[in-house]
Amino acid sequence: MTPTPGHDQVGLVGRLDAVSVLDALRAPTRGVVYDLDATRWNGMPVGPGHPQFQVLTYRSAPGSRNQGDMDFLEHGNAAQLRVNTDLIMGTVHTGTHIDAFAHVCCGPAAEWFGGYSAFDQLGDFGALTCDASTIPPIVTRGVLIDVAADHSVPCLPRATAITSADLASALDKQQVELRENDVVLVRTGYMSIWPDITRTSEYAGAGIDHGAAVYLADRGAIAIGGDTEALEVFPSGNPDNPLPVHIELLQRRGIHILELVDVEALAADQVFEFLFVCLPLKIRGATGSLVRPIAIA
Repeated sequence: MTPTPGHDQVGLVGRLDAVSVLDALRAPTRGVVYDLDATRWNGMPVGPGHPQFQVLTYRSAPGSRNQGDMDFLEHGNAAQLRVNTDLIMGTVHTGTHIDAFAHVCCGPAAEWFGGYSAFDQLGDFGALTCDASTIPPIVTRGVLIDVAADHSVPCLPRATAITSADLASALDKQQVELRENDVVLVRTGYMSIWPDITRTSEYAGAGIDHGAAVYLADRGAIAIGGDTEALEVFPSGNPDNPLPVHIELLQRRGIHILELVDVEALAADQVFEFLFVCLPLKIRGATGSLVRPIAIA
Protein backbone atom coordinates (compact mmCIF):
# COMPACT_ATOMS: atom_id res chain seq x y z
CA MET A 1 0.00 0.00 0.00
CA THR A 2 1.28 3.48 -0.89
CA PRO A 3 2.00 5.65 2.16
CA THR A 4 -0.48 8.45 2.69
CA PRO A 5 1.01 11.71 1.36
CA GLY A 6 2.06 14.09 4.09
CA HIS A 7 2.51 11.43 6.76
CA ASP A 8 5.84 11.76 8.49
CA GLN A 9 8.24 8.81 8.44
CA VAL A 10 11.37 10.58 9.70
CA GLY A 11 10.38 12.08 13.02
CA LEU A 12 12.40 14.61 14.98
CA VAL A 13 15.77 13.62 13.54
CA GLY A 14 14.49 15.37 10.44
CA ARG A 15 15.10 18.65 12.27
CA LEU A 16 18.85 18.23 11.90
CA ASP A 17 20.02 20.60 9.18
CA ALA A 18 23.32 22.10 8.04
CA VAL A 19 23.23 24.77 10.74
CA SER A 20 22.67 22.27 13.58
CA VAL A 21 25.34 19.90 12.25
CA LEU A 22 27.94 22.66 11.98
CA ASP A 23 27.06 23.78 15.48
CA ALA A 24 27.48 20.22 16.81
CA LEU A 25 30.89 19.92 15.13
CA ARG A 26 32.14 22.62 17.50
CA ALA A 27 31.57 20.37 20.53
CA PRO A 28 34.83 18.35 20.42
CA THR A 29 37.85 20.02 22.02
CA ARG A 30 40.23 17.07 22.56
CA GLY A 31 39.71 14.87 19.51
CA VAL A 32 39.11 11.73 21.58
CA VAL A 33 36.80 9.14 20.00
CA TYR A 34 34.65 6.93 22.25
CA ASP A 35 33.23 3.74 20.77
CA LEU A 36 29.72 3.28 22.17
CA ASP A 37 29.08 -0.14 20.61
CA ALA A 38 28.61 -3.03 23.05
CA THR A 39 29.84 -5.63 20.49
CA ARG A 40 27.99 -8.67 19.09
CA TRP A 41 28.87 -12.35 19.07
CA ASN A 42 27.41 -15.75 18.45
CA GLY A 43 24.88 -16.75 21.12
CA MET A 44 24.94 -13.39 22.90
CA PRO A 45 21.97 -12.38 25.07
CA VAL A 46 19.09 -10.60 23.35
CA GLY A 47 15.87 -9.13 24.66
CA PRO A 48 12.59 -11.04 24.97
CA GLY A 49 10.74 -11.57 21.70
CA HIS A 50 13.89 -11.57 19.54
CA PRO A 51 15.60 -14.51 17.81
CA GLN A 52 19.03 -15.67 18.90
CA PHE A 53 21.98 -13.98 17.16
CA GLN A 54 24.24 -16.37 15.24
CA VAL A 55 27.39 -16.02 13.18
CA LEU A 56 28.01 -19.13 11.07
CA THR A 57 30.76 -19.99 8.63
CA TYR A 58 29.11 -20.24 5.21
CA ARG A 59 32.04 -21.09 2.92
CA SER A 60 35.49 -21.96 4.23
CA ALA A 61 38.96 -22.34 2.77
CA PRO A 62 39.17 -26.09 3.51
CA GLY A 63 35.56 -26.65 2.49
CA SER A 64 35.90 -25.11 -0.96
CA ARG A 65 39.23 -26.86 -1.44
CA ASN A 66 37.81 -30.26 -0.55
CA GLN A 67 34.60 -29.83 -2.52
CA GLY A 68 36.15 -28.14 -5.54
CA ASP A 69 32.82 -26.47 -6.35
CA MET A 70 33.88 -22.81 -6.70
CA ASP A 71 35.08 -22.60 -10.29
CA PHE A 72 36.93 -19.29 -10.02
CA LEU A 73 39.19 -20.87 -7.39
CA GLU A 74 39.84 -24.10 -9.26
CA HIS A 75 41.37 -22.75 -12.48
CA GLY A 76 44.27 -20.34 -12.87
CA ASN A 77 44.78 -20.15 -9.10
CA ALA A 78 48.52 -20.65 -8.71
CA ALA A 79 48.35 -18.39 -5.64
CA GLN A 80 46.12 -21.02 -3.99
CA LEU A 81 43.66 -18.31 -2.97
CA ARG A 82 40.81 -19.40 -0.73
CA VAL A 83 38.01 -17.37 0.87
CA ASN A 84 36.02 -17.56 4.08
CA THR A 85 32.48 -16.15 4.13
CA ASP A 86 29.79 -16.15 6.77
CA LEU A 87 26.07 -16.16 7.35
CA ILE A 88 24.64 -13.91 10.06
CA MET A 89 21.19 -14.62 11.46
CA GLY A 90 19.36 -12.73 14.14
CA THR A 91 17.49 -9.56 14.94
CA VAL A 92 18.43 -5.98 14.17
CA HIS A 93 17.73 -5.40 17.87
CA THR A 94 20.92 -7.28 18.77
CA GLY A 95 23.42 -5.39 20.90
CA THR A 96 23.66 -1.65 20.41
CA HIS A 97 20.82 -0.65 18.12
CA ILE A 98 18.28 2.00 17.22
CA ASP A 99 14.53 1.40 17.05
CA ALA A 100 12.66 2.35 13.91
CA PHE A 101 9.13 3.72 14.35
CA ALA A 102 7.60 0.51 12.98
CA HIS A 103 8.98 -1.33 16.02
CA VAL A 104 5.95 -0.59 18.22
CA CYS A 105 2.30 -0.02 17.52
CA CYS A 106 -0.75 0.35 19.71
CA GLY A 107 -4.50 0.84 19.70
CA PRO A 108 -7.25 -1.08 17.90
CA ALA A 109 -5.75 -0.16 14.53
CA ALA A 110 -2.23 -1.23 15.60
CA GLU A 111 -0.78 2.12 14.57
CA TRP A 112 2.83 3.17 14.67
CA PHE A 113 4.18 6.71 14.23
CA GLY A 114 2.65 8.80 11.47
CA GLY A 115 -0.76 7.16 11.70
CA TYR A 116 0.31 4.07 9.77
CA SER A 117 -1.44 0.83 10.67
CA ALA A 118 0.27 -2.55 10.83
CA PHE A 119 -2.89 -3.98 9.24
CA ASP A 120 -1.99 -2.42 5.90
CA GLN A 121 1.69 -1.42 6.31
CA LEU A 122 3.28 -4.69 7.46
CA GLY A 123 4.22 -7.16 4.75
CA ASP A 124 5.80 -10.60 4.61
CA PHE A 125 9.20 -8.92 4.22
CA GLY A 126 8.92 -6.30 6.90
CA ALA A 127 7.41 -2.89 7.46
CA LEU A 128 6.41 -0.91 4.36
CA THR A 129 6.71 2.44 6.12
CA CYS A 130 8.77 3.87 9.01
CA ASP A 131 11.38 1.12 8.67
CA ALA A 132 15.14 1.37 9.28
CA SER A 133 15.74 2.78 5.80
CA THR A 134 13.89 5.95 6.80
CA ILE A 135 16.29 6.78 9.67
CA PRO A 136 18.83 9.33 8.45
CA PRO A 137 22.41 9.63 9.68
CA ILE A 138 22.48 11.35 13.06
CA VAL A 139 25.17 13.96 13.69
CA THR A 140 24.40 16.24 16.60
CA ARG A 141 25.33 17.24 20.14
CA GLY A 142 25.21 14.38 22.61
CA VAL A 143 24.66 14.55 26.35
CA LEU A 144 25.34 11.83 28.91
CA ILE A 145 23.21 11.86 32.06
CA ASP A 146 25.00 9.69 34.60
CA VAL A 147 22.21 8.75 37.00
CA ALA A 148 24.20 5.92 38.59
CA ALA A 149 26.98 8.32 39.58
CA ASP A 150 24.44 10.80 40.96
CA HIS A 151 23.08 7.98 43.14
CA SER A 152 26.67 7.08 44.17
CA VAL A 153 26.33 3.47 42.96
CA PRO A 154 28.18 1.57 40.24
CA CYS A 155 24.87 0.24 38.89
CA LEU A 156 21.25 1.03 39.71
CA PRO A 157 19.36 -1.86 41.36
CA ARG A 158 16.89 -4.02 39.49
CA ALA A 159 13.79 -2.23 38.12
CA THR A 160 14.82 1.18 39.47
CA ALA A 161 12.57 3.86 37.98
CA ILE A 162 14.53 6.93 36.87
CA THR A 163 12.31 9.99 37.28
CA SER A 164 12.51 13.47 35.85
CA ALA A 165 13.81 14.62 39.25
CA ASP A 166 16.65 12.09 38.97
CA LEU A 167 17.58 13.44 35.55
CA ALA A 168 17.43 17.05 36.73
CA SER A 169 19.60 16.23 39.75
CA ALA A 170 22.27 14.53 37.65
CA LEU A 171 22.30 17.33 35.09
CA ASP A 172 22.67 19.89 37.87
CA LYS A 173 25.61 18.01 39.38
CA GLN A 174 27.22 17.70 35.95
CA GLN A 175 26.52 21.39 35.25
CA VAL A 176 25.08 20.51 31.86
CA GLU A 177 22.01 21.99 30.17
CA LEU A 178 19.91 20.19 27.59
CA ARG A 179 19.41 21.86 24.23
CA GLU A 180 17.09 21.34 21.31
CA ASN A 181 18.25 18.61 18.91
CA ASP A 182 20.33 16.78 21.52
CA VAL A 183 20.72 13.03 21.63
CA VAL A 184 20.49 12.14 25.31
CA LEU A 185 22.15 9.01 26.72
CA VAL A 186 21.08 7.85 30.18
CA ARG A 187 23.49 5.75 32.26
CA THR A 188 22.26 3.19 34.79
CA GLY A 189 25.65 1.44 35.02
CA TYR A 190 24.19 -1.76 33.52
CA MET A 191 26.94 -2.05 30.89
CA SER A 192 29.51 -2.37 33.69
CA ILE A 193 28.19 -5.88 34.43
CA TRP A 194 26.53 -6.86 31.12
CA PRO A 195 26.49 -9.56 29.69
CA ASP A 196 27.34 -11.54 32.84
CA ILE A 197 24.06 -13.45 33.25
CA THR A 198 24.96 -14.29 36.84
CA ARG A 199 24.72 -10.57 37.64
CA THR A 200 22.39 -9.02 35.07
CA SER A 201 19.39 -10.60 36.77
CA GLU A 202 20.21 -8.51 39.85
CA TYR A 203 20.18 -5.26 37.89
CA ALA A 204 17.96 -5.76 34.84
CA GLY A 205 15.04 -3.43 34.30
CA ALA A 206 16.34 -0.10 35.60
CA GLY A 207 15.43 2.76 33.30
CA ILE A 208 13.54 5.98 32.74
CA ASP A 209 9.86 6.17 33.60
CA HIS A 210 7.19 7.86 31.50
CA GLY A 211 7.61 11.22 33.23
CA ALA A 212 11.35 11.19 32.58
CA ALA A 213 10.73 10.45 28.89
CA VAL A 214 8.35 13.42 28.67
CA TYR A 215 10.91 15.59 30.50
CA LEU A 216 13.60 14.82 27.90
CA ALA A 217 11.24 15.11 24.94
CA ASP A 218 9.89 18.46 26.10
CA ARG A 219 13.45 19.77 26.26
CA GLY A 220 14.06 19.02 22.60
CA ALA A 221 15.74 15.62 22.49
CA ILE A 222 15.55 14.08 19.01
CA ALA A 223 16.69 10.64 20.17
CA ILE A 224 17.11 9.09 23.60
CA GLY A 225 19.36 6.18 24.43
CA GLY A 226 20.08 3.97 27.39
CA ASP A 227 22.60 1.33 28.44
CA THR A 228 19.94 -1.33 29.02
CA GLU A 229 17.86 -3.59 26.79
CA ALA A 230 14.75 -1.42 26.99
CA LEU A 231 15.82 2.15 27.97
CA GLU A 232 12.71 2.32 30.15
CA VAL A 233 12.03 0.85 33.58
CA PHE A 234 10.65 -2.67 33.41
CA PRO A 235 8.17 -3.68 34.69
CA SER A 236 6.63 -0.32 33.90
CA GLY A 237 4.29 -0.20 36.88
CA ASN A 238 1.49 0.76 34.50
CA PRO A 239 -1.16 -1.99 34.42
CA ASP A 240 -2.45 -0.70 31.07
CA ASN A 241 0.86 -0.28 29.21
CA PRO A 242 3.94 -2.50 29.56
CA LEU A 243 6.14 -0.10 27.52
CA PRO A 244 4.80 3.45 28.01
CA VAL A 245 8.14 5.10 27.16
CA HIS A 246 8.34 3.31 23.82
CA ILE A 247 4.80 4.40 23.00
CA GLU A 248 5.42 7.99 24.10
CA LEU A 249 8.67 8.43 22.21
CA LEU A 250 8.43 6.19 19.15
CA GLN A 251 4.72 6.10 18.47
CA ARG A 252 3.48 9.49 19.64
CA ARG A 253 6.41 11.86 19.31
CA GLY A 254 8.63 10.44 16.58
CA ILE A 255 11.71 10.26 18.81
CA HIS A 256 14.03 7.35 18.15
CA ILE A 257 15.26 5.08 20.96
CA LEU A 258 18.75 3.59 21.24
CA GLU A 259 19.44 0.64 23.52
CA LEU A 260 22.47 -1.14 24.98
CA VAL A 261 24.67 1.88 24.34
CA ASP A 262 28.01 1.41 26.09
CA VAL A 263 28.69 4.70 27.88
CA GLU A 264 31.10 3.33 30.51
CA ALA A 265 34.19 4.98 29.03
CA LEU A 266 32.38 8.31 28.74
CA ALA A 267 31.30 8.04 32.38
CA ALA A 268 34.79 7.07 33.56
CA ASP A 269 36.23 10.19 31.91
CA GLN A 270 33.27 12.33 33.01
CA VAL A 271 32.56 13.35 29.43
CA PHE A 272 29.03 14.70 29.55
CA GLU A 273 28.91 16.75 26.33
CA PHE A 274 30.22 15.57 22.97
CA LEU A 275 29.65 15.23 19.25
CA PHE A 276 27.38 12.23 18.69
CA VAL A 277 27.52 10.31 15.40
CA CYS A 278 25.24 7.37 14.56
CA LEU A 279 24.81 5.82 11.12
CA PRO A 280 21.86 3.39 10.93
CA LEU A 281 21.93 0.75 8.21
CA LYS A 282 19.38 1.37 5.46
CA ILE A 283 17.62 -1.98 5.68
CA ARG A 284 14.22 -1.89 4.03
CA GLY A 285 11.50 -3.48 6.11
CA ALA A 286 13.58 -3.70 9.29
CA THR A 287 12.12 -2.46 12.57
CA GLY A 288 15.49 -1.14 13.70
CA SER A 289 19.16 -1.16 12.89
CA LEU A 290 22.37 -2.42 14.38
CA VAL A 291 24.53 0.65 14.98
CA ARG A 292 28.04 1.53 16.07
CA PRO A 293 27.63 5.04 17.46
CA ILE A 294 30.59 7.13 18.52
CA ALA A 295 31.11 10.14 20.74
CA ILE A 296 33.88 12.64 19.98
CA ALA A 297 35.02 14.78 22.89
